[in-house]
Amino acid sequence: MRTELDHLPAKKQRELAHIVRVLFEEFEAVHATATQTWKKQGRLFKIVLYGSYARGTWVDDPVGGYKSDYDILIIVSDERLADFEFWSAAESRLMRDMTIFNTLSAPVNLIVHTLKDVNYQLERGRPFFVDIVRDGIALYDEEGFCFAQPCHLPPEEAKVEAQKHFDEWFPSAAGFLDTAVYAASKGRSKEAAFQLHQSVERFYHCTLLVLSLYSPKSHKLNFLRSHAEEVAPELIAAWPREERMSRRCYELLRQAYVNARYSPAYVITEEELHYAAERVAELQRLVEEVCRKRLAE
Repeated sequence: MRTELDHLPAKKQRELAHIVRVLFEEFEAVHATATQTWKKQGRLFKIVLYGSYARGTWVDDPVGGYKSDYDILIIVSDERLADFEFWSAAESRLMRDMTIFNTLSAPVNLIVHTLKDVNYQLERGRPFFVDIVRDGIALYDEEGFCFAQPCHLPPEEAKVEAQKHFDEWFPSAAGFLDTAVYAASKGRSKEAAFQLHQSVERFYHCTLLVLSLYSPKSHKLNFLRSHAEEVAPELIAAWPREERMSRRCYELLRQAYVNARYSPAYVITEEELHYAAERVAELQRLVEEVCRKRLAE
């Protein structure tokens, strides 16, 4: 695996060094208060940059407001260390570094797996992890803990698995869209917004699972959207970045997972709800087109 970051500007290299420092500091903070043996003995084996910043294809568009995320794979020694709650403090700190302190110029997406799990995926030829090993850059790599040699996944096996994912996730996503439209017709705007969030989340999961046989276990639309649009750029058209209404309605859906259910302050107008539903319907069309094309290849 590569270790050089020469293709990145000096500022980006400094930001990645900051991300690594934050991850280790928060990891050590958990160690310092640990009482369970498995937690005290936990190890951080690797920190890997993957995605657009690793490949040199990142986007930083101040006009459209779109920035590629820093995609980070963390490799740990114990499956329990991959739990979201273990890394929530690090994620919160990195978010503050971007939104408040301006230490970072782009969001940070974290996925966490054990070395055993990643090697199992490599030995099964899973495209997502094979691509990381091929294109990723090691920001930290503890000696003696190597990735397995990636294997080739026969196309017929990949198609069977991808078809199963499509058959499960696409109808589910479409069902949530139908429910959202019905709730909106009854004037239940908050419920409709939440159902639209669930529909978008599932359409992105569907895309990732069909195209790469992997999707992060996350409800975060920005996280899923960035990964899905990276493997299927056709999906970018679902939410036109140059349109203010598109950006506004997407943000309302992003917030809906929590706020539409629990916050009295959450408001989405009938016009915004109608527009959002139209964009989700377009996303549905694009996802079906992309997935069926892949399955036919």
